[in-house]
Order: sequence, then C-alpha cells, then structure tokens
Amino acid sequence: MLGEAGATVYCTGRSVRGATTDPARPETIQDTAEMVTQYGGQGIPTQVDYLDEAQVRAFFERVQAEQGGLDLLVNDVWGGDALIEWGKRCWEMDVQQGWRMFQTAVLTHIIASRYAIPLLRARGRGLIIEVTDGDTLDYRGSFFYDLAKTTVIRLAVGQAAELREDGIAAVALTPGFLRSEAMLEHFGVTEANWREGAQRDPHFIASETPFFVGRAAAALAADPQIMQKSGQALSSWGLSDEYGFADINGERPHWGRYFAEHVQGKAQG
Repeated sequence: MLGEAGATVYCTGRSVRGATTDPARPETIQDTAEMVTQYGGQGIPTQVDYLDEAQVRAFFERVQAEQGGLDLLVNDVWGGDALIEWGKRCWEMDVQQGWRMFQTAVLTHIIASRYAIPLLRARGRGLIIEVTDGDTLDYRGSFFYDLAKTTVIRLAVGQAAELREDGIAAVALTPGFLRSEAMLEHFGVTEANWREGAQRDPHFIASETPFFVGRAAAALAADPQIMQKSGQALSSWGLSDEYGFADINGERPHWGRYFAEHVQGKAQG
C-alpha cells in the first residue's frame, strides 16, 4: 500500500525464492516487492536477517547510497508464532524459548532502528512505525507474547521522546483480526470465500486484510501533522475512521468496536 502511494519500498526479510525459512511459508520478499510495483510504486527485494547486525548495517548503507536517505521505517519483524506457549502460565514456560521470541520480535526492531535513525535524522524528518498487536496494555493471553508486543509499543514511546527534537515521529500500529495468508490457510479458506472461516470462529467475520493496516501506514506517512501522534499506539480501524481509507475490498472493518461488543462485552456479561 506504500506502493499505491507512489513510494519506493525496500521489502526486506529472510524469505527469498528458492530458500526455506523457519517457520516455512511460501510467501517471499520478491512477491511483496512485485506487489508494491504492481500497485504503482517501486518494490526492491533485499534479503536481510535482522538479528545479524552486520547485515542490517550494510543494508542501510545501501539505502543511503541508492536513495540518498530514508523517509520511513516500518518495523514489522515477528517470527515468533512457533514459540508461543498458549495455555501455559509464566512459571510453567520455557524461559529460553520465551527469550528467543523476545529476540526475534523486539531485538530485531532495536537493531533496525539503530541503523535507520541516522538516515532519518540526516533529513530532519521522517517516521518510524512499530507494528504490534493491540493498542492497549490489556493482557494478551500468553506471558512472553504479551511482553514482546507491549514492549514494541514502548519502543515507539522511547524513540518518540528521543527523536522529537529532530522532527521525527515514532508510533506503534496494530491491525485488528488480521486475515493474513497464514490465517486463511489456518481456517481452510481463501480470500474469495473468507467469510466461511466464521463457521470455525465467529469473530473471523470482523477480520481485515493486510492491505488495511498497510493503508493505515501509508496514511500516517502522508500526514503533515504526524508529530502530533508521535509516541502513541494507533490502530488500523481508528485511523480508518480518521483518514477515511477502506480495506482492499471496499469494507471498513472495525475490530475495536467489534471486540467491545462481541468479545469483551460477552466476557463481562
């Protein structure tokens, strides 16, 4: 969706064609880059392991050399699905497994920001978006998962405080119930018949595609008053209300309202 806004986007990660990552998924950075170009921008796939500091440093040196600077960093590294121990309490968990999640979901963001921020500061403006899960401090159901996702929000808060004098904003951004490729596969549906997934989980009816939070990111990047939001935790549905964008299918899902009415409300009732 940054491509839809006309941006040049470096699509980075470990998932390249012809190689298998852990956990294995068929999607690759080349696929994403081609979508960016298809929607009107320029997508540039670049393999980067964000736990390898030397690779990250070299990547941002390349961006500086090729583009002369940087306007936006979207920190969206996760990689922790296989590490979540749902159903276990904090004293029952594998500490080392939880720490690996913290490394893949938080340390990667810190390393990326460490080498991206000098490029942003050189331009005297810019935006860092820290993609998380949830825009509140409500517990997320698993100790290390909750710790990782709330810490990502704190990354935005800390970076916002330290970069305000430089005119650089930092925000946390969450999607709602994300209808990703992995979730479609989990529910045994495709984007064409996704509503059938609600037969397994009724809350799936309020889900959104990755394009929705992508348009939220693009709207934030285009906002001339973005500094007013710096340090905040924001949501795709809230920004849709504010900026007026819709999901790729024309719908405007609102996970916050749905959650309050059908999840939180039912639990309290």
